[in-house]
Amino acid sequence: MAMSGIKDVISDFIDKNKPQKKPKLEKLSRMEKRERYKKRMECLTPEEQAYLRRKQFVEAMWPIFRGLIVFGLCFIIIYPLLYMITAAFRTRADMNDPTIMWIPRHFTTSNIKDVVKAMEFGKTLGNTLKLNIVCSVLQVLTCAVTGYGFARYNFKGKNILFFIVIMMIIVPPQIILIPLYMFFRYFNPLGIYYMIKGDYYSLIDKAAAMYLPALTANGLRAGLFIYLFRQSFRGLPKELEDAAALDGCSPLTTFARVMIPNAGSTFLTVFLLSVVWYWNDYYVSTSFFMNYKTLALTLKNLSANIKVLLFGDANAQVNTREIIVWMEAACLISITPILVLYILLQKNFTEGIARSGLTGM
Repeated sequence: MAMSGIKDVISDFIDKNKPQKKPKLEKLSRMEKRERYKKRMECLTPEEQAYLRRKQFVEAMWPIFRGLIVFGLCFIIIYPLLYMITAAFRTRADMNDPTIMWIPRHFTTSNIKDVVKAMEFGKTLGNTLKLNIVCSVLQVLTCAVTGYGFARYNFKGKNILFFIVIMMIIVPPQIILIPLYMFFRYFNPLGIYYMIKGDYYSLIDKAAAMYLPALTANGLRAGLFIYLFRQSFRGLPKELEDAAALDGCSPLTTFARVMIPNAGSTFLTVFLLSVVWYWNDYYVSTSFFMNYKTLALTLKNLSANIKVLLFGDANAQVNTREIIVWMEAACLISITPILVLYILLQKNFTEGIARSGLTGM
């Protein structure tokens, strides 16, 4: 009897402490929902009813409006790329055929082959990679150090110097291009070269004309990169540096071993942006380079090179629509490496933009 009583007590205790099942929500028919909606509206004032109707209309129309915006943006962005791909594999005759819109009637790869020869693609690609990678790596390092200084240290003239950084973002490069050209044309560090040779050293048509600005955090879009690094480092907790200082790390060691790993996505983002801007730049490069070929500079003069290669005369009269097939083929092979790079690193790139642009404001 005692055992049975204990079992009853335990079973009662378990029953009382069992989690109660939530009652299932009854599924209402469409007619019942309408009736409930009418009753709810009857309990509201006319002003509240008007506000509720406007709110429901906006909630219903917003997905449609958002879809139209996304579709329009995709069309604007993707349309030129699709046209580039289709035009690159057409024959010259297809460009004069008004019935051909997207799919080439005569598929050919001769345009790609002609462009590769006219651009000297192997040599030009090597020059572009060497210039871009060196400049981007130098610019990432110098801009990171500069951004870290603005984010973590207080010193005299900090606000004035940061104002200059902002001006680097706002002021177009055309404003300082002539002084830069004169500086590199008559390059004379500390007057030593002039004392020895009695002349100036010219950096025009040498890769050093692009390396030196990147080394001093003055390369293409350097102001924007300094700002991105500053925002990224400001978003990191100060306790990381305090803990490193307690472990005996110097400021340089703290920056190298603590701050850089925690801002890795920002480094990758800045590197990708730097590579893209150096890859596409032809305005600044045209001012410094005469014979040093990059992809952007070769694209600028491609029409004349194609005419020399195929017709033997740079002034040959060729229909403008027919030249488009070679221009689009050249653009396609020029942007392909950048597209592949972006596709492989898209996740890290987006994360870096979010961290550096939205935190630490």
